[in-house]
Amino acid sequence: MPTSLQPLSQHSHKKPSKNPLWKSTCLLLSMSTLLLLSLLSLTLFFTLSSSSRNHHHHQDPHLSPKNSPVSTPPSSQIHLACQSTRFPQPCETSLTQSSSLPPNPTSLQIIQSAIAVSSENLKTGKSMVKSILDSSKGNLNRTNAATTCLEILSYSDYRINSANDGLTRGKVKDARAWMSAALCYQYDCWSALKYVNDTKLVDQTMAFLSSLTEHSSNALAMMVSYDNYGNDIASWAPPKTERDGFYESGSGGTDLGFKGGFPPELQPDVTVCKDGSGGCYKTVQDAVNAAPHNAETTRRFVIHIKEGVYEETVRVPFEKKNVVFLGDGMGKTIITGSANVGQPGMTTYNSATVGVLGDGFMASGLTIKNTAGPDAHQAVAFRSDSDLSVIENCEFIGNQDTLYVHSLRQFYKKCRIQGNVDFIFGNSASVFQDCIVLVAPRQLKPEKGENNAITAHGRTDPAQSTGLVFQNCLLNGTDEYMGYYYSKPKVHRNFLGRPWKEYSRTVFINCFMEALITPDGWLPWSGDVGLKTLFYGEFGNSGPGSNVASRVPWSSQIPAQRVYTYSVQNFIQGDQWIPTSS
Repeated sequence: MPTSLQPLSQHSHKKPSKNPLWKSTCLLLSMSTLLLLSLLSLTLFFTLSSSSRNHHHHQDPHLSPKNSPVSTPPSSQIHLACQSTRFPQPCETSLTQSSSLPPNPTSLQIIQSAIAVSSENLKTGKSMVKSILDSSKGNLNRTNAATTCLEILSYSDYRINSANDGLTRGKVKDARAWMSAALCYQYDCWSALKYVNDTKLVDQTMAFLSSLTEHSSNALAMMVSYDNYGNDIASWAPPKTERDGFYESGSGGTDLGFKGGFPPELQPDVTVCKDGSGGCYKTVQDAVNAAPHNAETTRRFVIHIKEGVYEETVRVPFEKKNVVFLGDGMGKTIITGSANVGQPGMTTYNSATVGVLGDGFMASGLTIKNTAGPDAHQAVAFRSDSDLSVIENCEFIGNQDTLYVHSLRQFYKKCRIQGNVDFIFGNSASVFQDCIVLVAPRQLKPEKGENNAITAHGRTDPAQSTGLVFQNCLLNGTDEYMGYYYSKPKVHRNFLGRPWKEYSRTVFINCFMEALITPDGWLPWSGDVGLKTLFYGEFGNSGPGSNVASRVPWSSQIPAQRVYTYSVQNFIQGDQWIPTSS
């Protein structure tokens, strides 16, 4: 072994010399050593003091307040951040084990790590659903449920990635909208499997999807705190709602009279007509298929649909962005279908006569129907998952579940919506401005009476930036229905809404409510489900059905100073993407 590592027993031992010079030399060396150590100590003291002063008084100018590293240890940062979520334990466990977090992460990096956890778990969830599909040959209902699951989980994946990118670019409101949709799709997949839970694999997949929604909920909750409280993680708190007295102010001002809508003077790229003359397409779907994939936001693909009745199912796929339907007017250009859940293997989601996925969809001047009938249960006329969509001067006619505003941000202006049971529903952030909402006869023998709910909002998480907002709308019944109503008003009861999910949110502002709206105003879904967590608000409404004296105690009157929370600008950031109307 090397000499320096030899055992002590192998060294020779000599007695120290008794020479006096040796003693003097030792004393001198000792004094020199003490002096040197003192100088080193002083140098180290001043160096550390200077470093400390620099640490406390100088900040990297490239770090914004929201992105500057916080000073607490990483484990403490994670703990504080996770305390702002609904599921802190899985939050802390997953983030502590994360390899993507640096030693001293910013608040933004913590959120993005939480998003990464959701994204990774989503991959596993998709794989498990694929296994269900592969093992379901011969079982139509389970096959359809798994197929729908895979489809909407792919949308969830896209929205998660978009949310992460949006945060990086400082688009926090966009990121929240996209993550809200991602969570919506995950829950919907779980819900679809619930009705075909007849195997161990389905049961295991549902359990995994449930944990996935917790991870996504946690990431979304952090986004909300980041948006409202900034970089100070210690001030973050679990998401609150209006029922807790919390109203988001937004940055869109206090103007409820937003002026915007369908853009004027659009020129068609293609035309649809019944006879196919002059080179036009015979079906709406053929025209949609001709639209380019992933068009730039400034490029719209305008489809002029000439007057006529088009009996077809229309789908605007995810990759077909900025598609515009331009009809010749309500009642003139009509797209109609009759799919409903009474048909083998049919789901509410797939029953839509027209279903839109591509972002930036617009429509004007047409009627969309589902003619399945009042005894056919769920039968959707129009379903939209299009973010930043604008619908004006359109008519939607059906019975149960007429208009499925499934997800993301949507704007409806001067539209006519007709149905009876939950006929405006979904988990989107949608604003309805200057619309006419009509209740239609529900049963084969409607004179017997019924309970109808106009809306059924499906928010499952308090952090989701979703809700239904009605401004300056008319709530009435069709002429036929009002005939039944006035003959026996006590048996025909109509409600503003009921809570499809626990955090349902719906508000009516400056609307005119006819007499058919019951004094209770709102209807429970089942027992007390959601009654302590929903938010149903009213402000400034008029008409015989607007008297709030007998409203259910779990509904609310919106304070005047908070009503602007629900402006187009604040609620869906519409001033940033809705064109200026003529």
